[in-house]
Amino acid sequence: MIGWLSAGLLFIFGALFLRAAHRRRGTDWGHPVLNFLDGVNRLFCERFHRFDYPGIPLPVSGGAVLVSNHVSGLDPLLLAAASPRPLRFIIAREQFLRPGLHWLFKAVGCIPVDRDGRPERALREALKKLADGEVVALFPHGKIHLDSDPPRPIKRGAVRLACRNGASLYPVRLTGVRGEGQVVAAVWRRSQARLSVGPVIGCAGRQEDEVAAVLQRFLDGSIENGT
Repeated sequence: MIGWLSAGLLFIFGALFLRAAHRRRGTDWGHPVLNFLDGVNRLFCERFHRFDYPGIPLPVSGGAVLVSNHVSGLDPLLLAAASPRPLRFIIAREQFLRPGLHWLFKAVGCIPVDRDGRPERALREALKKLADGEVVALFPHGKIHLDSDPPRPIKRGAVRLACRNGASLYPVRLTGVRGEGQVVAAVWRRSQARLSVGPVIGCAGRQEDEVAAVLQRFLDGSIENGT
């Protein structure tokens, strides 16, 4: 009797969870399975990590470059949960080929970059996605970098993409991640995650050095409001 009751409760909770995930999906990834996983991710970030965010004010359509500081392996999930549009992340090739996750990274349109080989291939692919009206997302520090770490110059890929395409940069900052500095463990350590949105940085008519300087100050937490 207890076994049947437990199975029944699990079925009910499972059905409620599936319904909640279906209703919580926030954007169209082009496939029912990916849309369902989008809902699961948003529920996970909002309920488990108590994610507090105003929403990322991306344009309704057209190419855009989303950039963020990088404090943990949880960061891509948080950005995807806060975004009203699908994000095409630029990730290291060794991560893109990770067993068990390669299919997902490929399905959601991640762009692998071979940092020790020919990184220009990733640049060309990202420019193509921007031209197709997609949102490209990346972490300009290149790897996990905490505010307490020594200063590290950001990589110019995001700025170069935006300037070449004429797209704007949309900078955000993540804080409150309990597992900062960790990759896998950060996903399962309950946080009070928060996202703050910086001012949109238009690149038209501006030099890369100027844009990079503004972006560096925001991502490092030196300024809360850009120029």
